[in-house]
Amino acid sequence: MNFRADQFVYETHLHTSQGSACGNNTGREMAIAHKEAGYTGIIVTDHFFYGNTAVDRELPWQDWVHQYCAGYRDALSVSKELDLDVFFGWESGYNGTEFLVYGLDEEWLMNHPEIKDATVKEQYELVHKDGGIVFQAHPYREEFYIPEVRLFPDDVDGVEVFNACNKLTDGRDLYNEKAAKYALEHDFPTTCGSDIHCNVPLMSGTSFNRRLTGIDDFIDMVMSRNCEMIKLSKYNDEIKYR
Repeated sequence: MNFRADQFVYETHLHTSQGSACGNNTGREMAIAHKEAGYTGIIVTDHFFYGNTAVDRELPWQDWVHQYCAGYRDALSVSKELDLDVFFGWESGYNGTEFLVYGLDEEWLMNHPEIKDATVKEQYELVHKDGGIVFQAHPYREEFYIPEVRLFPDDVDGVEVFNACNKLTDGRDLYNEKAAKYALEHDFPTTCGSDIHCNVPLMSGTSFNRRLTGIDDFIDMVMSRNCEMIKLSKYNDEIKYR
């Protein structure tokens, strides 16, 4: 299965075994698999400190950050030879409610230990202060680890409106449909991602009309809505949300 020639597709929600306890493959393995599947790039978004992290929380902060970013560095190490863009982000967790953070890097994390215990609002303010963005991931997902659906329209820049790991309910993608409706109601910019945890790409992602130059370019394009949401559904229908 391949994307169209005019699609530059990026996986915006990806986990590695080095950073996420639920990850099955290393950053290098994830990068290779996504290149072979036709992606232009990936954004590594491992589970952050209070999420399902693979890194010992007893470590000193800078040691924790260094180990946490290992999956991203592993993917980045093969990016040139693969001709695959590899960008950094993270997925923060608040008792089951999760957010995708883009635009900041390992050095920023090293210098901002306060992000670990920031509230949702404080996270938004800290990230925004230095040019990053916050998107709520799979806002309507219902799972054993999510006590309740909680929405934070005042503390996010946008919404992940299609998450390929959301379960189908009654034959319909209800969680994604609700997220898309929520984004429309609040006029939010949107992303689409696979929430991928293994080296078998799910073929969803956010598509652009050209190759991106970096994570700042990703932010500019997403926030200006110059992108397209792509998911190849279980019914072989291509579903797109702008």
